[in-house]
Amino acid sequence: MVSFAEVRRWKPEELDSVHAELGKRRDNLIDLQDELDHAKNPEGWSGAAADAAAKRHGELVENMRALIAEVATVRVAVGTAADDVAKIKQQITQADHDARAGGFEITEEGGVKDVKPPQDVPQDQLEQVKQQRIQVRDKLVATIEQILDEAERTDAELAKALVAAEKNQIEPGKGGSLADAANTESIQALVDSAGKPKDDSPKAAAEWWNSLSDEQRAALQENPPAWLGNRDGIPAEVRDEANRGRIDEERKALQEQQADLEKGGVGEDEQERLQQVNDKLKSLDAVEETISRDKPPRQLLVLDSSGERMKAAVAVGNVDTADHVSVFTPGYTTTVQDSLKGYDDKMQELVGQSQDELARHGKDGEVAAVAWLGYEAPQESENLDVFGDSVASSSSAQEGGEKLNDFYKGINESRGTDPHLTAIGHSYGSTTTGYALQGGGHGVDDAIIFGSPGVGTNDIEDLHVPEGHAYRLEAKNDPVADFARFGGDPSHMDGFQDLSTEDSGEGKGVTGHSDYLNPDTTSQHNMASIVAGMPENTVEGKTNGVGDAISYLPHQAQEAGSAIYDAGAAAVSDVKDFGEGAASKVKDLFS
Repeated sequence: MVSFAEVRRWKPEELDSVHAELGKRRDNLIDLQDELDHAKNPEGWSGAAADAAAKRHGELVENMRALIAEVATVRVAVGTAADDVAKIKQQITQADHDARAGGFEITEEGGVKDVKPPQDVPQDQLEQVKQQRIQVRDKLVATIEQILDEAERTDAELAKALVAAEKNQIEPGKGGSLADAANTESIQALVDSAGKPKDDSPKAAAEWWNSLSDEQRAALQENPPAWLGNRDGIPAEVRDEANRGRIDEERKALQEQQADLEKGGVGEDEQERLQQVNDKLKSLDAVEETISRDKPPRQLLVLDSSGERMKAAVAVGNVDTADHVSVFTPGYTTTVQDSLKGYDDKMQELVGQSQDELARHGKDGEVAAVAWLGYEAPQESENLDVFGDSVASSSSAQEGGEKLNDFYKGINESRGTDPHLTAIGHSYGSTTTGYALQGGGHGVDDAIIFGSPGVGTNDIEDLHVPEGHAYRLEAKNDPVADFARFGGDPSHMDGFQDLSTEDSGEGKGVTGHSDYLNPDTTSQHNMASIVAGMPENTVEGKTNGVGDAISYLPHQAQEAGSAIYDAGAAAVSDVKDFGEGAASKVKDLFS
């Protein structure tokens, strides 16, 4: 039997480390599949030696499959035990707190000691007080017994799996491959019993995950269904592991598509599809290279090969535990294969600067930042598709905005406590961010747009961000920021807080459309301060130029249209004065 003193010394984080290490060992073993396949007897070899070699190869495969099944089974048991131990430790902490509050102490061995009996109790209340303290003591004793029972069960379940592995009592999963071996009958039974969320909403996913037993969650992590890694509302650590585990499977499927398309030559109809497949394979390479960076660790939160282009989202830091989480959405010409690594660099720099800002002002807190390339941003080749995926159309932004809205919701739903959540959008990505925010219910605390051609509305309240917590940055000579294509120019919208992009005591100035996130700049400092939850440390400022004057007229036209829409035909006469007012404002901007 385990003692209370032993349970006090249990460390769930050590079990988590073992769980992660077993996952690496399992993956390394499964990766030997190609070598085993190549070690089969060559075609045409026959005779006694060939038969012996084939027999030895078969035995080796079965031994490998048995070993993988054992590792997988022990890993599930360790994952379950880690969750159980974490809960037991929380119960011990709560019991210690309750004991101190009542004037008792739980000893190292699990005894209950009365260390602060009440003093100066009136004679006529002595018996009542005595009985009350007996009840408190008995409740603590019962709690300790319950903790020990749970600890005993946890220890026994883990020991059971270890003994089964040691005695070779674990049957590999059905199928002939090494990967199939990890899906043992008991693991698959747990996965099947877990079912699925009742619908596709992040809330439903979070409720489903939280309703599962520790054993079911551990089994799902060992043998995740294909949809788990991309499901908003599931914890980031679980999504990351599930998506990493799918990379080889995705690559194999794409290589098969590639081979099928190349059979007998590639015609004009197949050339475009082949290019898409090749780009997706390059994207997988970029994803693997990006998530291999581990200082700080990365989390692969989206891996989606459907559609024309690969979609992905990678976090720098731990989204499950960070106090401050930001989600950055880039825009025009962004692709996973060409852009992910660069934006991951920028997110690492932003996390570092945000952590520095916290430390500089004597504040604690953990920061994580996500590069969200979870939609198909417009490409240069689509410029002429003005009613479809062109950068001049809002269709990609609206479609991406729906996905991004769910991603925001999923971060909050998957956690016990909501983080300080910041939405960041650049260029066409700010338009996508704007549509995501208009979806509402996202839990975003701060929103930052920079180099923005518009956020899909000219009314700040449509974004559902707390008043005073929407920020805009515009650099000199950034023509996109004056495009005013989607809901008007944000520089003329009431409600945005303008942050400087010029030289300041906090950094260098930036110009043009693409340097806002550069290190040691005022714009990066400003964004880092918002991400870290310290808007009071930003440098305010607004950059006006010829473009802002030009964009004022189309912006006023947008506002006029909105006024007509909102107020109806009765308001038309009030709106007619916008033209004269606009001309006056333009004159003021140049004076």
